[in-house]
Amino acid sequence: MKQNNLLRAARITTLVAAAAASMVGASVARAEIPNKTLVYCSEGSPAGFDPAQYTTGTDFTANTFTVYNRLVEFERGGTKVEPGLAESWDVSPDGKTYTFHLRHGVKFQTTAYFKPSREFNADDVLFTFTRMLDPTMPFNKAYPAQFPYFTDMGLDKLIAKVEKVDPYTVRFTLKEVNAPFIQNMAMEFASIQSAEYADSLLKAGKAADLNQKPVGTGPFIFRSYTKDATIRFDGNPDYWKPNDVKISKLIFAITPDAGVRVQKLKRDECQVMSYPRPADIAPLKTETSISMPSQPGFNLGYLSYNVQHKPLDKVEVREALDMAINKKAIIDSVYQGAGQSATNPMPPTQWSYDKNLPSLSYDPEKAKALLAKAGLASGFDITLWAMPVQRPYNPNARLMSEMIQADWAKIGVRAKIVTYEWGEYIKRAHAGEDDTMLIGWTGDNGDPDNWLGTLLGCEAINGNNFGKWCYKPFDDLIQKGRTTIDQGERTKIYTQAQQIFAQQLPFSPIAHSTVYQPVSKKVIDMRIEPLGYARFDGVGVQ
Repeated sequence: MKQNNLLRAARITTLVAAAAASMVGASVARAEIPNKTLVYCSEGSPAGFDPAQYTTGTDFTANTFTVYNRLVEFERGGTKVEPGLAESWDVSPDGKTYTFHLRHGVKFQTTAYFKPSREFNADDVLFTFTRMLDPTMPFNKAYPAQFPYFTDMGLDKLIAKVEKVDPYTVRFTLKEVNAPFIQNMAMEFASIQSAEYADSLLKAGKAADLNQKPVGTGPFIFRSYTKDATIRFDGNPDYWKPNDVKISKLIFAITPDAGVRVQKLKRDECQVMSYPRPADIAPLKTETSISMPSQPGFNLGYLSYNVQHKPLDKVEVREALDMAINKKAIIDSVYQGAGQSATNPMPPTQWSYDKNLPSLSYDPEKAKALLAKAGLASGFDITLWAMPVQRPYNPNARLMSEMIQADWAKIGVRAKIVTYEWGEYIKRAHAGEDDTMLIGWTGDNGDPDNWLGTLLGCEAINGNNFGKWCYKPFDDLIQKGRTTIDQGERTKIYTQAQQIFAQQLPFSPIAHSTVYQPVSKKVIDMRIEPLGYARFDGVGVQ
């Protein structure tokens, strides 16, 4: 489809969406929320409650889809974009200007620490995005923060300006065409903050409270957080989609041990749990009070190489480490039937996936020869970081790290296993302290750029590009893919990028997994989210 036709179709789509959205807006009234409590056994403590600062599912489940909304949003259980705080949007013929028409009558939450004096409007959108674009704004000086997702995707360079056209219209002007822009605007970092609340915090000298005492327009109101124990939310009676709030109390029972989460679910101490271990899946399926829906995971578990640390800057060393790993044994032992071997930097369900991408075979003897060729015949010492949490893409990082450690020992590579609490793990990895680390990704928006650009682009080096790999031939293709509208052309570009990835091997793909969501049969309409978080809007309890 030619660009103008595509943009015209986008405008037609938003007009249709606007008609449906306006009916939702017209029905806003204070909701009578059912007096029901849902307890979610989560796997870890969030690093904070400001979605713009974080990149993990633990954080997003605890903040993004409870407290906040975005201008556009992903539908529950899918990747289709629908209207959010914007009822509709228009795209200019040249594809560089997006005009968002904001929803009227949306209220920010009233909490123990903030009572809004006005409804949501364009000022809130301006504050949210100016904060990510302008490090010199007063709020950023009072509370300096990094916005890894925003910068990983190059949005800080892409967005030329954000303007308030009128109280309910906001215009974004881009420096160039950006094919995934609307998909990106539905992502967690784009959650809308209250400018009025931020201003009150600034005046009180408490700007950092934005990250600890959140205020949004979302379905649940934050009440309290006890680190490593509980997060408590109340249903929002003023939510602009009143029919989506079906529980009066939402409690996160933070339970790092997966076995303990299972026992709590069985005893009905929680009604939903995160990330079951593969070994628990079959027994859970036999429980008459528990449902076990599943679907192929939109994810990838991988081993990152910090190419800024010698000798990992050499391709042959990375290849040797990859070939020394018995990935089949890892799939069998760690994933226990719920994983598929990975070869690409994205899952097979992502459009543009190159099914013919070559990969290295398990070959310890050839790995030894490669190390000898690189002048490392006697091996070397290295750190291997193991995640402290379970994830669908890696249900047991400790076991995986021990298996890799044993495999590397056979070629003379002496690996020391390192781990930290999850927030510290990510923070230190962003700082580049690791040599190699186990990590992974669940797609955020259904676009190939969310894998190749976010995990491997030069702009993502201080964010989710944990290997600090910046390779211009690859990065040029990523930039070209973002400015190309036609999906067929983009597929060709991303196929080339995957081939460069296979040649350079900045990380070793390990596995894609099947995602299971254990849930009490009391729970109504809990959906598996393909993008990797949990959502409780629209969820009820019998």
